[in-house]
Amino acid sequence: MRNQDMIAAAVEASRVSLLRYVAGFDDTTHTRQAVNLPNHCAWNLGHCALTMHRAAEKMDGLPLPASDFIEKSARGDAMRFGTESVAFGSTPIADAAAYPSLERCTAVFDAACSRLGTAVRGVSDERLHEELAWGSIKLPLYLLAMRMVGHNGIHAGQIADLRRAFAMKSIFA
Repeated sequence: MRNQDMIAAAVEASRVSLLRYVAGFDDTTHTRQAVNLPNHCAWNLGHCALTMHRAAEKMDGLPLPASDFIEKSARGDAMRFGTESVAFGSTPIADAAAYPSLERCTAVFDAACSRLGTAVRGVSDERLHEELAWGSIKLPLYLLAMRMVGHNGIHAGQIADLRRAFAMKSIFA
């Protein structure tokens, strides 16, 4: 198995892991926040999707999909996230009309995982080791892709925290 295939499989596995924690949320709870927790389920899905698309852009050169995001907008709509509403450092709001439905949030997240997996598989062995800027650091493409796996795991944990705060049934029950 090529390194690209293993990394892409890890990205795709992180999708399954995160989405397990979305079970039980609905369109009335996906933008609900809990006291002392930083965000809500919709924000996590949009944030992870945006971050994976930005990583994929570094590999495939394609723009952010206009079907899923409104560039430079602090507010989304029924079908798209506003990029500024889910960007690093943004403040989630409880207004469900500012985010897509839970089903659509999940579809956008799913599409971002697929795009990143495809982008990683399309990178040559040589390019996989190419260093690039990511925020204030430089790292090779293979580590950028693996960073997305960890990033999705962090946000799966935030959704798990929301589940506990809302006294939702365990995903393991």
